[in-house]
Amino acid sequence: MIDIGLSIAAALLLVATLVPFLRLRYWWVRGFDFPRLQIASLALAVGLLLWLFGSAEWRWWAIAASAVVVLVQGTHIRPWTPLATKKVADANADGEWRYLTVLVANVLTPNRNAQDLLKQIHAAQPNLVLTLESDEWWGEQLTRSLQADWPHSVKVPLDNLYGMHLFSREPLEDVDVKWLIQSDIPSIHAWLRMECGIRIRIHAVHPRPPAPSESEESLWRDAELLLVAKGIHQHEQPTLLFGDLNDVAWSRTTRLFCRVSGMLDPRRGRGMFSTFHADHFLLRWPLDHIFVSEHFTLGGMRRLKSFGSDHFPILATLCYRPARADENDSPEADREERRQAAETIAEAREEGDGEATKQA
Repeated sequence: MIDIGLSIAAALLLVATLVPFLRLRYWWVRGFDFPRLQIASLALAVGLLLWLFGSAEWRWWAIAASAVVVLVQGTHIRPWTPLATKKVADANADGEWRYLTVLVANVLTPNRNAQDLLKQIHAAQPNLVLTLESDEWWGEQLTRSLQADWPHSVKVPLDNLYGMHLFSREPLEDVDVKWLIQSDIPSIHAWLRMECGIRIRIHAVHPRPPAPSESEESLWRDAELLLVAKGIHQHEQPTLLFGDLNDVAWSRTTRLFCRVSGMLDPRRGRGMFSTFHADHFLLRWPLDHIFVSEHFTLGGMRRLKSFGSDHFPILATLCYRPARADENDSPEADREERRQAAETIAEAREEGDGEATKQA
């Protein structure tokens, strides 16, 4: 019975590993992109149990299937572990006037524990604070506490789980709130002028996830990310993109976003810094992201404490060092990948509600 039960488990894990290779956008297909670490861990446990306690001669097929699962899943998640090469170089301890700290927090709209988040914001003293799922109530709490030290802000309070508030110590210029793909999903685009005079292009996003309660397909999420990626690729200015992407770092869409835009993931070579789900230790993956252009090095990155949301906040300290850009390994899309991105955007606009804006 042990052999049969564990072999069935190995077969199911193998199926779960192969499903994401289907080029389908259904939520139940794309959902298998998320728990790769969990699937790999289960497969490792199943294989070891079969090897140690199994008795049937055919169990070696199940052990081989478990090994394939561990290998495939491990290949996907390895770049987001310290075993891989860092894509963004470490910052040197100089030029403090060029440092920029970004804090991203999905607050979970029904959560009313604003004080614990605000304490962490004041302790970290970031240059930029982005909250997601923040409604009018959250906007009032944030403004009351932050407006003195973070006087520049963009407020898009919504009660549909897609509100966002951006607070900045430095001036925000040419601010544009866009509804890129769907008329109820905002994004914030602006220029941040640092004290030293440098202007940095920033994009704050929170696309709709593929989930039964949100969308049957990942099309809307994929198209929004790729639309912003195309816009980033058209200029060479220092750029940051941050927010809750409702996608994991190792998914096909997020990797395509990086190649089309040329943006870098500071997590790579350092760790996953999983931000969701805050209440379930064994079911966590990185959904909240901070991407940078090659102009930046990384001073540090860490996940902050839970404050009642289903997401942890994430904090990154960046250093503007364009002279070290050649130390960063910028990705680049080929012609086929750019064609795929263009087709995804066109399909979303064709199936959309007719209120999407033109590409920036």
